[in-house]
Formats: sequence, structure tokens, C-alpha cells
Amino acid sequence: MWERYSRQIITSVIGEKGQRKLRESSVLLVGCGGLGSAIATTLVRAGVGKLRIVDRDFVEITNLQRQILFDEDDLNTNIPKAVIAERKLKRVNSDVKIEGIVADFNPTNAESFSDGVDLILDGLDNMEGRFLINDLSIKKGIPWIYGTCLSTYGLTFNIIPGKTPCLRCVYDNFENRSITCETVGIIGSTVVTIASIQSAEAIKILTGNEKDLRTDLLFVDLWKNEFEKIPISHLKKEDCPACGMRKFDFLEGKNVSSVMSICGSNSIQINPPVKKLLELEKIVEILKPYGTVVFNEYLAKFFYQNYEITIFKDGRAIIKGTSDPSTAKSLYSKFLGM
Repeated sequence: MWERYSRQIITSVIGEKGQRKLRESSVLLVGCGGLGSAIATTLVRAGVGKLRIVDRDFVEITNLQRQILFDEDDLNTNIPKAVIAERKLKRVNSDVKIEGIVADFNPTNAESFSDGVDLILDGLDNMEGRFLINDLSIKKGIPWIYGTCLSTYGLTFNIIPGKTPCLRCVYDNFENRSITCETVGIIGSTVVTIASIQSAEAIKILTGNEKDLRTDLLFVDLWKNEFEKIPISHLKKEDCPACGMRKFDFLEGKNVSSVMSICGSNSIQINPPVKKLLELEKIVEILKPYGTVVFNEYLAKFFYQNYEITIFKDGRAIIKGTSDPSTAKSLYSKFLGM
């Protein structure tokens, strides 16, 4: 077992003691797109004990430019990213317990997904989900690592409950911003760079080397060759809604929308008003008169006019072909009647 990790073990910062701690650790990775697929690959190869991956999406052609876990064979399989990631990562390292969960990370499931984990990693593409992770982290005392990228630049910092500023200390107001990789683009090397930094910080935490953690916000612009450390320790606030006053608005569902634009795909995700499991076989029979339907054990995909509608067992749907929430809601209501 140790031979696999020998080049890592002989470093002065990990050793056999650190490797054992890695093997005993458990990590929750939320999102398996650009950042998430690179983080997952790095941590599995490093020998983390257990990796739980939560992702709501499936592979599209525009993903392949930067999402290093996926390839052309994954296109049009209608298999969710979380399932593909689990299968591929198990072939990379069979020592690691890998759990791929096809779900939208939201207030109804966030706490259960974080049970028993030592660290949470951000592989998301939206701030709403990150504020939810932040609430979860503070409430349960689990460290997490924030990361984001756009165009040629990205940034990351660590949140250690009780010690560092949290996300709501740094970002005073929640904004659901319209600037995404769909509007300004993204370079793959930027994604891998930020994911590598997140992974390095994760390994420090999991091996008990918190003294070596970065305490600042790191901003990187690869095109301009700029690496800037921005101090944030002074931003920790006693009156912060989350870490100061322990008001978990996002975890309690107070600031969570049922309709969400998906970065880079001209798609809208809709969460049903009432959570319930669907029988996909019955849904397929209902949809057949209106257009082409394909399905498997994970989802049903329905092609109607210029839209592609993907329906998951939990009632969630992704409507591709529109960025207009009203159009997406109308289609959802027309075919699912919820």
C-alpha cells in the first residue's frame, strides 16, 4: 500500500504519519465540474480515505475543454457526472472509498451529505450553493475551502470555523451574479491551477498541518502572470450573520431559489416545490406523445421543439435551450404538472 504513495511520503511535510491521517480522512466535494473534477483526481491519487461527490449535472461537449475527468466517450451517455466520476476514480485508486451522489446540493440534503466528513471542498459554479456550504460549515464545525474562477483569473481561501473569517464576513451581501463562464469564458489552466491550490490546502488540513495553511485570499491571473495575496483576517466580524450570530439563512432555506441558471450551458434548473421521488418509467410514457424520450436508471431526457428537458428521480429538471426562468417554469409545469 505504501509503495503507491512513496513519492508523497518521503516529502518532509507528509511522511507515513501524514499518509495514515489521509487514509483515515473523509471529504465532501460539492460539484464535479471544472474545479471538482481536478480536485477529485488529485485527492484520490493522494490517498484520501473516503471521497463523497455530490453533483447534479451530466457531461456536455463544452465541459471537455476544462473538466479533466471526462472525455468524448462520456458524451450522450445520459449518465450523470457523479456516476461517471465514481467509476473512473475507482479505477484510479481502488483503495479509496468513492461515493458519487446524483443530487442538487440544497438545504434539504446538505446536512446528511456532510455526516462524518472532516472537510468540505467547493467545486460549485454559483454563490448560493457556496453560502449554503458556509452555513453548514459553521453549524457543524467542519472546515471548507472556497474556490472560484472566470476567464483567466481565480481566487481561493480557507474557512476554518471559529478561527478565520467565513464567506459572509468577506462577502457582505449575497448577489446572484449574472457574470458566468458562459458570458466571459474560462481558460482550462486557470481551473486546474485553482483546484491544485485548493487540493494542497486540503491535504494540509487532512494531514494535521494546519499551521501551514494560508490565512489570506489568493488571487491568480494566469494570463497576466499575477499572484496576489490579499489579507482577510481583519474581516472577521462579531456581527456576521453566520459565524457571529449563527443565523443560518441558507441552510434553513430562506435565501434559496427554486429556479437557477446553470453556468455555461444556456440551461435552467428547476427544483420542485414538493420533494418526491418520481417513477421515471411512468414519466416516459406520459412524455412519449410529445417528442423523443430516452431514459436510464438515473434520468429521463425529453426532446421537445428546441428544448432538451432532463428529469431526475427527485423531481428536479434541467431545461436546456433557454436562459429565461419563465419559459423554463412554463415547460416544467406543462409536462410535470408541479
